[in-house]
Amino acid sequence: MTTHAPQAAQSVTLPTTLNEAVAALTAMPAAVPVAGGTDLMAAVNSGQLRPAALVGLGRISEIRGWQYQDGNALLGAGLTHARMGRPDFAALIPALAAAARAAGPPHIRNAGTLGGNIATAAPTGDALPVLAALEATLIIAGPGGSRREIPVSHLLAGVEMLRAGELIGFVRVPLLHAPQVFLKATGRTGPGRSVASVALVLDPARRGVRCAVGAIAPMPLRPLDAEQWVARLIDWDNDRALVPEALAAFGEYVAAACIPDPAPEPDGSVPPLPPAVLHLRRTVAALARRALGRALS
Repeated sequence: MTTHAPQAAQSVTLPTTLNEAVAALTAMPAAVPVAGGTDLMAAVNSGQLRPAALVGLGRISEIRGWQYQDGNALLGAGLTHARMGRPDFAALIPALAAAARAAGPPHIRNAGTLGGNIATAAPTGDALPVLAALEATLIIAGPGGSRREIPVSHLLAGVEMLRAGELIGFVRVPLLHAPQVFLKATGRTGPGRSVASVALVLDPARRGVRCAVGAIAPMPLRPLDAEQWVARLIDWDNDRALVPEALAAFGEYVAAACIPDPAPEPDGSVPPLPPAVLHLRRTVAALARRALGRALS
């Protein structure tokens, strides 16, 4: 919750439970929910948004922690990046903790929340490729105490949207108890917005590799063919061994899948990628290669 309400807002409601928050949004369809406010307040201050009312989520304690449930971690949407970056959370979901620590400067990590990252769905949201690679699901709270679950990828892709009066309450993340890595490249030194990011997790029980590339498209991209190809090459019974040539090829495979070559010209020739796009593809290849190498080491 922001420390001050913008002058354009006519009212601010501060519920203490998820159901109260849903009821407030149902009663005021024009109201905007706000938790950390890192994205919303930027839009308000720039004049892009003038909310008629705000529903603050900062006092809802039930969504600010996590619990274990049937082999999954049930994460509250109000978890801040700073909280997810701590060692106890890192032991639970290392890639998400790494993404939280890379989310920006301290004041952003202290305020920004997991649910806000998902609801805003900015391409540069660091948590998004991790959640896509982990195949997380969202628990949506609706009017009358209703709850429904949707894959996080469906919301990010616009396949399913939040309905009137609904809020993201929790994020269900499978606990794989296996190596997972998050890496990002920025356009400047220190914490900053991603130019490209890669989340990679191993699933030894299914002998699978999951990879998601963020920041280069409106939503995280899953190079499924590259995942399946490299999973068949890993020696799962012998310390997950993989020859170095395959590691490099995986990076190129991921990059080419996410940033493909231009369509052929009428004469059959293929125009080269612009230098900036070619550099981005090389960046994605390097991130994917390093992420898989770290996961297998």
